[in-house]
Amino acid sequence: MFSIKKLLGHDEKFFNLLEASAEQADQSVHHLVALLARLERKESPESLEEFVKSRRKDKQITQELTEQLCKTFITPFEREDIQSLAAALYKIPKTVEKIGERILICPDDLHGHNFNVHLNLLDQAAEAVLAMVKELRKGTDAATAREKNARLQTIEGDADKLELELLRDLYHGEYDAKQIIFLRDLYELLEKVIDRCRDAGNIVLQIVLKYS
Repeated sequence: MFSIKKLLGHDEKFFNLLEASAEQADQSVHHLVALLARLERKESPESLEEFVKSRRKDKQITQELTEQLCKTFITPFEREDIQSLAAALYKIPKTVEKIGERILICPDDLHGHNFNVHLNLLDQAAEAVLAMVKELRKGTDAATAREKNARLQTIEGDADKLELELLRDLYHGEYDAKQIIFLRDLYELLEKVIDRCRDAGNIVLQIVLKYS
């Protein structure tokens, strides 16, 4: 049985900060789901305020983690692990915000396109990362970590296949040049968010294996 307390000692603040970062990543995906749902109902899209709040909050959390690492005695390997995980988590809401920005550039070009499969994969990936990070507080064994990470790898593989299918349709369908560029950009960013989640899951697994 692995316990991250070997890594972080008995100070709960690191658990709190890492979990808060993972929660912001998860929240950013929920904001994207809500935005696309409004557009599907042909409602006027709102601003990116919620996306920006999640990203800024996560940035503050990452900065706080860095400050606390400077104030707390931790071995160099331990500091590297925490910083790597914090950086990976921050990239999730940052990438999701970029998707929101792209959508608000040409929201009308989304009409007729269903992103439910994308959103389902995104939601599963973000929830899996949050669960893995929360497991670190109470401790988890290598088998459990591998199982959860394998689920993330499956989601990432499904996202790759989905992107390829959509690109095939895009390049062989009746789309003008602007639509092709716009939709291709969205597809790539959506897949990239899942890649970010996979990266965070890989780091959690590495931490578990290192200290198990």
